[in-house]
Amino acid sequence: MVLKKIVLHAALLFAASSISIAFAQSSTTVFMVKKSTVSFHSNTKLELIKASSTELKGVIDAAKRTFAFSVSMKTFEGFNSPLQKEHFNENYMESDKYPTASFSGHIIEEDDFTKDGTYNIRAKGKFSIHGVEQERILQGDLVVKNGVIKLTCMFTVFLSEHDIKIPRIVHEKLASEINVVVAADFIAK
Repeated sequence: MVLKKIVLHAALLFAASSISIAFAQSSTTVFMVKKSTVSFHSNTKLELIKASSTELKGVIDAAKRTFAFSVSMKTFEGFNSPLQKEHFNENYMESDKYPTASFSGHIIEEDDFTKDGTYNIRAKGKFSIHGVEQERILQGDLVVKNGVIKLTCMFTVFLSEHDIKIPRIVHEKLASEINVVVAADFIAK
């Protein structure tokens, strides 16, 4: 009788520890941004404008294939001059009124991002900048290695689609299409 109780307790302990391990493993499907760079450039005949931010915040839930990212507009650095940065924040992006750009939604492909590999993915969601939200499908590459996800994504933002006005006086210095590159490393939460 004592032996049966010991075996039963051992079995229950094993089952409980197996459930705990399974739960711990399932929680590793959520990945948070560890380091990142979001950069953009506007290239016209008269001027090249470039800036970047290392302040991207974001999460990927690999099990649900969902994501959410945001970056504060005031964190962009590297403009040609302090005046250019001021114009970017005050005149074009109106950063006090619209402080962040964001993209959230779901990953279309059904790949298992918890396994090492290289994945070309499409993400569908709501992209918001300058207070204007649009549904977008963006394409990118994920490289998963040793529990770290590396994301690279390039896309274009059309200023007119986000109600970003270009004054006539600088029309030839600012492109109407802005090229954006996002590179981010994610680690399990």
